[in-house]
Amino acid sequence: MSGATKVLIIGSAPDATKARELDLTFFDTVIVINNAWKIISNWNELIFPYDFPDNKKPKSIGKQQRFVTEKEFVPAQESLGGFVYAGATMTFTAGYWALVEHKPSLMCFLGCNMVYPSNTQTHFYGSGRKDPLRDDISLTSLKACSRRLLAIAKMRNCDLISLSSGLTNLDIPQLDFSQLDNFHTSIVVDCQRVADAFLLEESFGYFFRGKKYWEFLDQIDKSHLIELDRVWVDVCSF
Repeated sequence: MSGATKVLIIGSAPDATKARELDLTFFDTVIVINNAWKIISNWNELIFPYDFPDNKKPKSIGKQQRFVTEKEFVPAQESLGGFVYAGATMTFTAGYWALVEHKPSLMCFLGCNMVYPSNTQTHFYGSGRKDPLRDDISLTSLKACSRRLLAIAKMRNCDLISLSSGLTNLDIPQLDFSQLDNFHTSIVVDCQRVADAFLLEESFGYFFRGKKYWEFLDQIDKSHLIELDRVWVDVCSF
């Protein structure tokens, strides 16, 4: 695959360290989430939430590097549905940020499986927060959130690939890095189902643009989101 904008997003799962073995020049932009900046030095963007501690951020960054904070990623995610619908955890937020900011034709994820085994380390640095599994109104179904991002990306001419293998809550196609050059998409999006999902989102009205959605929980009916999840999980196949 050549001549197209390619983005890599690196999370903090144990296999994220495989990034050190990859030819990162294959990608136009490398985005690291939270502590993942410690894995490699040649990243382009470090994206983190408002509560990411200052003492965990790099003390200095290069001229070709930048921080991406809520000032940048919140408007990006809100332009594609907001946090209640898209999922308020950094894997999805980084994906929506990349779609809006970089307009890629290929977006790859590594170390973003959002699986936390009980009998081994959960993060490349040991143990950490299981943020995607927290009890949050925006995360009623990680599969639905994954399929939503996958479908919207595909409709914007971008393919999503996970470079991680094995058990995953990031429900997108998995592929080895060595196969990317010969990659041909097999993702099929049901545009009518996507339209149905968007209509439901509009009818529920849980956008809260420019506001903190968790301050409006009394206005959100969880059964509506479960109904919406059932539509999103069926919008695409691969």
